[in-house]
Amino acid sequence: MISLAALILFSLTSFSNCKEYTFPDNFKFGVATSAYQVEGAWNVGGKGENIWDYMTHTNPSSILDKSNGDIACDSYNKIKEDVQLLKNLGVDFYRFSISWSRILPSGKTEYINPDGIRYYNELIDELLANNIEPLVTMHHFDLPQPLEEEGGFLNLAIADYFEDYADVLYKNFGDRVKEWTTFNEPTPVCFLGYSGEFLAPMITRKDGGYLCGRTLLIAHAKAYHLYNKRYRASQKGRIGIVHNIFWFEPRTNSIKDLQAAEAANEFNFGWFANPIFSKEGDYPQIMKGSIEYASKQEGLPKSRLPELTQEEIELIKGSADFLGINHYTTFYCSPIEEEGIGKGLFYLPDMDANCVMDEKADGSASFWLKVIPSGFRNSLNWIKEQYNNPEEQYNNPEVIILENGISDDGNLLNDCLRVNYNNLYLTEMLKAIHEDGCNVSGYAAWSFMDNFEWTSGYTQKFGLYSVDFDDPARPRTPKMSAFVFKNIIQERKINWTYTPEGFGKCDGPKLKDEL
Repeated sequence: MISLAALILFSLTSFSNCKEYTFPDNFKFGVATSAYQVEGAWNVGGKGENIWDYMTHTNPSSILDKSNGDIACDSYNKIKEDVQLLKNLGVDFYRFSISWSRILPSGKTEYINPDGIRYYNELIDELLANNIEPLVTMHHFDLPQPLEEEGGFLNLAIADYFEDYADVLYKNFGDRVKEWTTFNEPTPVCFLGYSGEFLAPMITRKDGGYLCGRTLLIAHAKAYHLYNKRYRASQKGRIGIVHNIFWFEPRTNSIKDLQAAEAANEFNFGWFANPIFSKEGDYPQIMKGSIEYASKQEGLPKSRLPELTQEEIELIKGSADFLGINHYTTFYCSPIEEEGIGKGLFYLPDMDANCVMDEKADGSASFWLKVIPSGFRNSLNWIKEQYNNPEEQYNNPEVIILENGISDDGNLLNDCLRVNYNNLYLTEMLKAIHEDGCNVSGYAAWSFMDNFEWTSGYTQKFGLYSVDFDDPARPRTPKMSAFVFKNIIQERKINWTYTPEGFGKCDGPKLKDEL
C-alpha cells in the first residue's frame, strides 16, 4: 500500500520545472475508438443486439439527446477512408474494440457470424497494409443483450461465455493481432452499469457492482490463460486489460484527507488492478474492510463484496502482460463525515471518501472533466509505487495509455482547449517517464473522431476529427488538434509554438507557466 508520505511527495513535486523532453525511440503513438461508438450498422450483416442497442431503442430518454449508435460514425462502411486518415496522422497503432454481438449474435458460439469475421478481417488487414498495428479490445461496454437477459455480469456463467468468445477472436484474428486487451474500464462497467444509472444496463443493485466485478475478473483471467495454453507459442502476442484511473488527491494535507484519497484510489483503481498486479493478489484490504464494516452496519450476514476463493485469487493474479490506462481528470477527497461538504461527484457507497472537483480549474463539455494535468503524473507514479514487486512478475509494470482527451461542444475546428489539454497532459507524462522512471510505452488519444458518447449522446465531442452527424455521408474533418498531434508524432516532442497553417494561434494554457 502506498504511504501517506508518498502521496504528499507526489503533490509537492507535480509542478517541477518543465524541460524539453523527447519521447523515447520505442515509444508508440495511437488513437482510440470503440465499436458501438463509431461503427453503426447496428442490425446489418447478421449482427445481434447489444445492451446499448436495447437501451437506446426501448428507453431513448436515458440518453441526453435521445440519440443512439445505430449509424454513429458509420465506420462499418468507411474502413479504407478511416485507415487513410490514420496513416496521414502518422500513428503507430489504432486501438479499437470488437463488437461481441457482431461476432456472436447470441453472445455464444452456437453461431459465428461470417460478416463479423469478414468486417474485422478487412479492418485488420487494411491497418497492417498501411503499417498501423491493431490494438484490440474484446469488450468495451457492449455486452450482447441475450447474455444480459441471462443476468449479465451478475451471472458467473458469463465468464465462460467470454472465454469462448475470446477463443473465436484468437482463432480468427490472432495471427495478425499481437496486442489484446480483454475489458475496457471494469469500474464503470460494474459500478455505473450494475450499481448505478449511468451506463447500460442501468441496474441499481447495491451489491451488483461487486458481483459484476468478480465475474469480470474471472472472465479476464480465463481469456488470459486460454491464450497461454493454446495460442501464445504460435501467435506470440500479449494480453492486457484497460483500467480507468481518475486521480484522487486529499483536499488538505490532514491525515484524514490523505486516508480518504487513498481509499478512493483503491476503490476506483485497486478494485481491479490489485487482484492482477499486486504481489498478494485479491481485492485491496482497505476495500474489503470498508465493505465488510458497512455490510455489518446494515445487518447483513456477510459482506456485499463476494469473497474470492484462493483458487480464484491464484487464477487472476499475474494475468496480464501489460496495463492499459485511461486517464482524464482529478478529484479532491475528504472523509464522508466531514462537516460542510455535500456528497461529491465521485462517490461509492462503501468508500469512506467524498470526492469533489476543483471548480476553479478549466472545464470541458463533460461535467466530470476538469483540466488538472498534474494528476496524470501522480497516477503513473502511484501505479509504479503500488505494484513495485521486484521478486514478482511485475516490477514497475509496463503501462500503455489507451485513452486521454477532453470534450467540447464540437463547434470549433480551432479546438484550442484540446490542443492545450493534450500538450499539458503529455508534458506530465514525459516527466513521469524521464524524471520518475515510470514505465510508459505508448499513448493513444481519445478519440480518433467525434462519436456517440454513451449517455451524453452526441452532445460531447472528444475527437481529433470532426464528424458531421447531420450529413448521411458522415464526413470527417481534421481539427487543429489533429495537426498538432501529427506534429508531436513527427518531431517526437511537444512544440508549444506550433500553429498549423490555416488555424488561429491558441493562447497558452493557464498552467503552462507553472510547468
